[in-house]
Amino acid sequence: MGLLRAFADAILVGAGTVRAEGGRALWTPQYIYPAAADGYRELREKLKRAPDPQLVVVSARGELDPSERALEHGALVLTTKASETSLRARLPAAARVIALSDNARLDPVEILQALHAEGYRVMLTEGGPTLFGQLLQAGLVDELFLTISPTLAGQKENKSFGLVHGVGFGKDLKWATLSSVRRHESHLFVRYRLKDAA
Repeated sequence: MGLLRAFADAILVGAGTVRAEGGRALWTPQYIYPAAADGYRELREKLKRAPDPQLVVVSARGELDPSERALEHGALVLTTKASETSLRARLPAAARVIALSDNARLDPVEILQALHAEGYRVMLTEGGPTLFGQLLQAGLVDELFLTISPTLAGQKENKSFGLVHGVGFGKDLKWATLSSVRRHESHLFVRYRLKDAA
């Protein structure tokens, strides 16, 4: 995960993912793997990238805690026009807010257009499952990096659990082609190219 972050111009996450981290996370390569911080810094310098990727938080309703560590470190928040004023008033000065839409939901195409307008070319999305599903449905995901862990998780309640929420593909299932597999102990790191990506 640290290496994926090290290659990215921007890391795209939904507000629910930020909330799920409990206020402590930073979306930087060295946060996920501090032992490789020097290597990540050197790689980003060679790639002529900023010292850290830009964290981009998508929040249509503006439900963000201003004390989130990631917001205090200069996140870019994409939101609706209805939530813009409230967010600007509550978020730390380091955070930037851009309103994209009059609609209650942000369009994934508009999200990527806004990021391209900001100069970001290589985007990494780390979810959550609703945002990821919307990007998939719009054909905007070209690669999937999937970690298969030896940990088994069960569900006691009827809560949905998975990579994609909020969209159904019906007969238009999303297909991918295996690009590579790496193994570390009992973990598999799988890379797929998605077919029909825009």
